[in-house]
Amino acid sequence: MYTAVWLTLGAIHLAVILRAILLEGRDTYARAAWVLLLVALPGVGTVLYVLFGERWISRKFRKRARDCYHALLPFAPPASTSPVSPAFTGAFRTCEAASRWPVSTGNRAHVASGADAAITAIVADIDAATRTVHLSFYIWLSDGNGTKVVDAVCRAARRGVVCRIVADAIGSRALIRSRHWKRMRDAGARLCASLPAPLGLGFLAGHRTDLRNHRKIIVIDGGTTWGGSQNCADPAFLPKRTFAPWVDILVRYEGPIARQAELIFASAWMAETGEDMRPVLATEVPGALPGGITAIAVGTGPLSPDATMTDIFVAVLAAARERAVITTPYFAPDPPLLNAIVAAARRGVELTIVFPQRNDSRIVGAISRAYYPVLARAGARIYEFRGGLLHAKTLVVDDALGLVGSANMDRRSLDLNFENNVLFESSTLAAEVGDHQRRWLADAVEIDHDGVAERSLLRRLFDNLLTMAAPLF
Repeated sequence: MYTAVWLTLGAIHLAVILRAILLEGRDTYARAAWVLLLVALPGVGTVLYVLFGERWISRKFRKRARDCYHALLPFAPPASTSPVSPAFTGAFRTCEAASRWPVSTGNRAHVASGADAAITAIVADIDAATRTVHLSFYIWLSDGNGTKVVDAVCRAARRGVVCRIVADAIGSRALIRSRHWKRMRDAGARLCASLPAPLGLGFLAGHRTDLRNHRKIIVIDGGTTWGGSQNCADPAFLPKRTFAPWVDILVRYEGPIARQAELIFASAWMAETGEDMRPVLATEVPGALPGGITAIAVGTGPLSPDATMTDIFVAVLAAARERAVITTPYFAPDPPLLNAIVAAARRGVELTIVFPQRNDSRIVGAISRAYYPVLARAGARIYEFRGGLLHAKTLVVDDALGLVGSANMDRRSLDLNFENNVLFESSTLAAEVGDHQRRWLADAVEIDHDGVAERSLLRRLFDNLLTMAAPLF
């Protein structure tokens, strides 16, 4: 009897190893990392692979989400008449392919001066809403800024504005269980706890538990939208106050790009709630504003083709000729992204990368530092921000092209989480984002290249093991 049990378990373990090897669309490093884990930890590795080894989403949910997205595509803004700069064409075409709508022109944009100022302005926009308020946050806390937005939603819903509110079921679980969630519902807001965690083997009918809605989307009356890295919370971020303040960025946009952001919101809402959003989007597309900028909003996630977010990062980095500045809190790149960063530095681009000095994820923080020698040898300048947890995800190229949004340069954002980003061409907006980057650099310490390169044998072993394990995180 025991022999039969062990043979069965061995067969299952071998089948999982073969599955990990044969799965299509996975990069070689991730495949090798999982096979190594399965061989090193039989049993435990099998369980981990079943839970976290693949971007598991049920066929039913996948089909419903894709059908909703396709149904809403006809409501995208029409093609732009103003071409982008030739040097940036590749980056914009990559985003067009990912989103399946064209670049928009005639958009106005402004960066909020800080986290509290951003929330104050968002509350003002909600208070001025006359038709719809659409909000989606990964983390929404019941703190000062969080309750300010809750109060604004309640006021808007009571005066007849249709409020559709999305909060990630894991990231915002405390709010969802609180009286504030009930307050919004009682006021008339329509609520969605996004991607609820399935119980037991229930994920077989839904999705991986750690597959999250990481998006930060605000759309007011279909004509104003906000995007960036900031969650709906105070900079003190009480659940992880040790790392505070959390330093973020939010950009306010007006114009046709608001419709693109609303399409990202609406397709997810339609898939999760079943509400037909086509009548909502049947209103006139926001018109181009005089002197506006070129931009495109892109939603990515586990339903996108493999490596879509990587392709966007790589295309933006490929456009760099003189300089590029990156800020990201979590850095565990896949090989194409790491190669694009290294290639930019090697061809003479003045490449600067800013990480937080203290990271709320010790594992990812350690993985980030394990890549320092590779980055340093290529010629990149590496900084660590000392003024809190630098949570902003920004990439500015040649003082004109910028990518700002929710996606980190780690495997979760590249492969697993639902993300939203905006790519823009504008020297004015790039300068605004650049001003924030320079302020963060002023409160950062540069990592000594020689010190990074001269690692002990033990440290080199540790770092290499971390980079080998990076695909698992």
